[in-house]
Amino acid sequence: MDPLSDVLSMLTVSSTLSSRFEARGRWALRYSQYASHIKLGCVLEGRFRLDVDGAAAPVVLEAGDFFLLTNGLPFSASSDPPGPLRDGTQLNRDHRGPDGVVRYDGQGAEDGTRVALASGRFALAGEAGELLLRHLPPLIHLRASDPGARPLVGLLDLLGWETAEMRPGSSIARTNLAALVLVQALRVHLANAPQPEGWLGAMADARIGAALSQMHADIAQPWTVERLAQSAGMSRTAFAVRFKALTGSTPLDYLGGWRMTVARNALRHGEEGIARIAERVGYQSETAFSAAFKRETGESPGRFRTQARATGLGLAIAA
Repeated sequence: MDPLSDVLSMLTVSSTLSSRFEARGRWALRYSQYASHIKLGCVLEGRFRLDVDGAAAPVVLEAGDFFLLTNGLPFSASSDPPGPLRDGTQLNRDHRGPDGVVRYDGQGAEDGTRVALASGRFALAGEAGELLLRHLPPLIHLRASDPGARPLVGLLDLLGWETAEMRPGSSIARTNLAALVLVQALRVHLANAPQPEGWLGAMADARIGAALSQMHADIAQPWTVERLAQSAGMSRTAFAVRFKALTGSTPLDYLGGWRMTVARNALRHGEEGIARIAERVGYQSETAFSAAFKRETGESPGRFRTQARATGLGLAIAA
């Protein structure tokens, strides 16, 4: 399994189509920090500006373009050029119609300039969510002309249809469609970004990506830096330096962290015995695994499993 698929397989991805937005004239909306982890939008008509706190500069998106906001920080959206700044959350409440569409006429609406957006949001859960989110740039802009972007249009249309009303199997359909949209968006970003950052950049790097794929394919192997360097076709020193530069971790720290991520996921969601989990993630004994797990999490695997199950049950009852 490739590293991206490995990480995404541990995510619980839920999606709710948040709104359709239509505006005329000049307008500008400011949104505060938001709870959902990733926002996805598509420009259906017209053009607009997007300015995200933490991003290098505002971007202008044209019809057919997609965007992902990944860090939950405040952002502003506006016409190009913008109008007077207003609170976006309050405006959405005030101008949302019975059909769920937000319609707003800004300054100079009579000139006919119009923009229409469709947007959705992803809530990421699971042990690998933090790994994925911390290595995404705050704003990902996918142009309609980017290779691979076209399938996103059909996926977003289908996701919108699935979330318009409850149908048999809607829950699993929405979850799987959300995952498909996210995977395709990340594929397009990886294929077209000149220099993807962090972990995504490591996957896109031919040599470090090869070592990551080897590592993820068999985490139980007794990997050494030398063996991983050989799989990347590099010297041990050059490999270690480049790996840390791209991922922020040494190769063996990354491997140890991923082993613990897999173990936590298995304890939280599976029925395997602790000894079997220890073997599967590369520990020669349950004792060694338990000691490493406690150093990482502050509690034993058994206690972690008990608390995780209790928390999950409480959330299910509350729901």
